[in-house]
Amino acid sequence: MSNGLTAFNASDVGPSERRALAVLVGGPDLEGKRGGLSGYTAWGWLFVQWLWLPEDLRGQGLAGKLLAAAEEEAVRRGCHGAWIDTFNPQARRAYERQGYEAFGELPDFPPGRSRVFLKKRLA
Repeated sequence: MSNGLTAFNASDVGPSERRALAVLVGGPDLEGKRGGLSGYTAWGWLFVQWLWLPEDLRGQGLAGKLLAAAEEEAVRRGCHGAWIDTFNPQARRAYERQGYEAFGELPDFPPGRSRVFLKKRLA
């Protein structure tokens, strides 16, 4: 299915040129703890699939630095925008502080929360 859909989409709108992208934090100064961001670029967009930091590394501006590094690489790859989704209100606020704007919402996913889709125009 995946190969068939990929081939169909490529013939319909052109190849995605999908490339993985990851930015990691860790090392001896962080006591071996690791966190980071992973996603991919495709069709001129950066998609941030995962962004996670251990509890004790939160609130230090690292999420913003991870996003900025990923966005810089995405621009080098020719991207004009970035998008991410979350159902965590704290994460949403963090993304909005970095210039992301909500463009869609899926209510009650998971139950009691809404999954929010956010985007940002890249320079």
